[in-house]
Amino acid sequence: MPHETKNHATVVLAFALVYVFWGSTYMAIRVTVAHIPPATLCATRFLVAGILMLGWCAARGRQVRVSSSDLAKMAVVGVLLLTGGNLTLSWAEKFVPSGLAALIAAATPIWILVLDWVLFRVNHFTPAGIAGLALGIAGILVLLWPDLRARGNALSRMELFAAISLLGGCFSWALGSVLSHHWRRRADPFVDAAWQITFAGLGNLAFVFVLGEQRRVLWSWQGAAGIAYLVVFGSWVGYTAYIYLLRHVSTAKVATYAYVNPVVAVLLGWLLLHERVDRFIVAGSAIVIAAVALVTRAQRKPTQPELPEGVGDSSPGDAPAV
Repeated sequence: MPHETKNHATVVLAFALVYVFWGSTYMAIRVTVAHIPPATLCATRFLVAGILMLGWCAARGRQVRVSSSDLAKMAVVGVLLLTGGNLTLSWAEKFVPSGLAALIAAATPIWILVLDWVLFRVNHFTPAGIAGLALGIAGILVLLWPDLRARGNALSRMELFAAISLLGGCFSWALGSVLSHHWRRRADPFVDAAWQITFAGLGNLAFVFVLGEQRRVLWSWQGAAGIAYLVVFGSWVGYTAYIYLLRHVSTAKVATYAYVNPVVAVLLGWLLLHERVDRFIVAGSAIVIAAVALVTRAQRKPTQPELPEGVGDSSPGDAPAV
């Protein structure tokens, strides 16, 4: 009984860490990109997090050397998740409030359902799933409506473009998540994640030089503090708690973070950054969260055997906020 109580307490703590810290990363990104250019932010946080994580794995006796085939898969997944997904998010948050960004990103499980069917035919569309897809589109339109109806305002047009680009980032994150789940890899899950994060850091570093950010970055203590927060609480604490939950509770329960993170992001943005929370945000968030709930709870019928535990299922989740 004491052992069960301890495990229950650890699970509750892990959920709290994922809910709060992953929800807070949207605000942290919003604050940090005000001081550090987006690609520089992503390159720094992921290179630091990935390299130190690889060092920790090696020190713990985990096998960090992997096959070239696995390494290639890790590179593709890492770049899709944390370059295509997180770099787009970081750039968009220069123009989009953190709460709105989190709500748009919450629709990522909808992309995952579609890609699972299109690429691997592992799920079929149930009535609930189709309803969730339609509801999700309606929710996004409600969230974007103030910008869609704006006329002649350059800032509104830029915010709209940034919000729409988030949908592309969500697609990249969803594709990386789907490939990560279906591509079999023999590496330890933490080693797998460390390589993914490191490759993502290199991918983002390439964008630093392509965009010329190295010539205009001005380091400040605010920017450095933001990166440190994202490395420690986003990439290490939150991700480790997520891995723990995947091993101890059902995936359906773990997926509840996709409903909670946007709420945390909206509340923090409103409380600390004084971000706008109007009737469109309230209505759109309710619709999007309901859509995600319908999609993730829809009955799925896999046509392929389940992967062994710990193989090919190490993506950081269903919404780009690691």
